[in-house]
Amino acid sequence: MEPLAEKSLVRSERCVSIPDGLDDITAAGIANPGMSAWAALVERARLQTGETVLVNGATGTAGRLAVQLAKHLGAGRVIATGRNAAELEEIKALGADIVIPSSLDALHPMGAKKYEEALLREFANGIDVVIDYLWGESAKTIIVAIAKAVEDTTPVRFVHVGGASREENIELPGAALRSSAITLMGSGLKSVPMSAFKDAIRGVFDVVAKANLKIAIKTVPLSEIESTWDDAPGKPRVVFTIG
Repeated sequence: MEPLAEKSLVRSERCVSIPDGLDDITAAGIANPGMSAWAALVERARLQTGETVLVNGATGTAGRLAVQLAKHLGAGRVIATGRNAAELEEIKALGADIVIPSSLDALHPMGAKKYEEALLREFANGIDVVIDYLWGESAKTIIVAIAKAVEDTTPVRFVHVGGASREENIELPGAALRSSAITLMGSGLKSVPMSAFKDAIRGVFDVVAKANLKIAIKTVPLSEIESTWDDAPGKPRVVFTIG
């Protein structure tokens, strides 16, 4: 593996101060996934109080934080979707009002139909924002369900953040766009300015205690980085420590 340094030169304008009362380990673990969720909700979706938010891929670290932050930022209702039904139940304790499991692989031939039906039932009550961490078939199904269930000209902001499904391309029916007032956008480098990402980290840091944000973190000594580096990503989030 490539050698890593214990110290590095960083321009001061790219640094973010850690507030008093926030420990270094939590700051290190929550900065990136929290930034991802905050930027998507605030910078891109421009979430408004009382709106309904769907987090697609809510069982991942960033997805869990997106659920919590959506509630803290004033969402009236939060819908959480994901592939792991057991983990989705945990998301209820983090603020999700509705959880919808998705089984879209070849082992579940009726999975896509059941997923769409569940989405249609919820979207009949309205949907304003989708924060998508998966893309692939689940994202396509959500977009089609918006076209079918959401009332005419009702705007829906669909924010694509990550491709955890590893399905980079989808076949999106043109009718789904012609038949809805959906706005498709991304959230990441180039779609969000660096200054806004820094503001997102500050925003998350400032509300960790106030919003009682929960994140699973595992600390690992830097001496064990080689044996840990190739472990499957996910929960808990790994923070390497020095000394």
